[in-house]
Amino acid sequence: MDNRVKIEALKERLSLCWQNEDLLHAALTHGSYSSEHPGAGDNQRLEFLGDAVLELVISDYLYRTYPGLSEGELTRLRAAVVCEPSLVRVARELDLGSCLYMGRGEERAGGRERPSILADAFEALLGAIYLDQGLEAARRTALRYLEPIVRDVLEGRVERDYKTELQEILQEEGQVEIRYHILREEGPDHSKTFTAAVYFWGREMGRGSGRSKKEAEQRAACQALTRLGYLKKGPRGDG
Repeated sequence: MDNRVKIEALKERLSLCWQNEDLLHAALTHGSYSSEHPGAGDNQRLEFLGDAVLELVISDYLYRTYPGLSEGELTRLRAAVVCEPSLVRVARELDLGSCLYMGRGEERAGGRERPSILADAFEALLGAIYLDQGLEAARRTALRYLEPIVRDVLEGRVERDYKTELQEILQEEGQVEIRYHILREEGPDHSKTFTAAVYFWGREMGRGSGRSKKEAEQRAACQALTRLGYLKKGPRGDG
């Protein structure tokens, strides 16, 4: 698929003058493309960097903008803002899915709409902007799209981060040992279902299933919170 027109549109939306445009293309290269085109590389290293940039930018923004929030409240708010559903929302707003260099097999399997791929692509994009333009440009880009999500989180319009909530609640009792384990993977590679369980000091507290490991772990944490009495019911699809 020729995505050059889509990438040009993305550049216009970002309003950045790239010094090294190769960084942008690297950020948009999924691992499935490099598998079919040896030597092409992929966006995993940029995603690693962008994840750190994103956490710093959002942490700084929340600290300065909401001086009345406690450390625990800031942690929960940050986790909800940088969680996969929020990053997918931004990636779709930027139309990153159509810009990706992707292997034909992954594309046929719906990879351009796969949440984990979209979230990773946005983080990789931030990593590329940081390397090419510096931290201030990365900060402006991140906040341009994530500030509305912060407001939505505060007003209860964004999916909650149950893993962070569970961690915070259990830590109130002191040091804790929380562990997540993927119990099984079912289905073909392009349409897997994962089942995860969460353990507290070796005892299973909750279990859940999802289309990604992250989603399954979130649902397991949600069930644990429900069993502990902190939630009336979990999100649709919980195990």
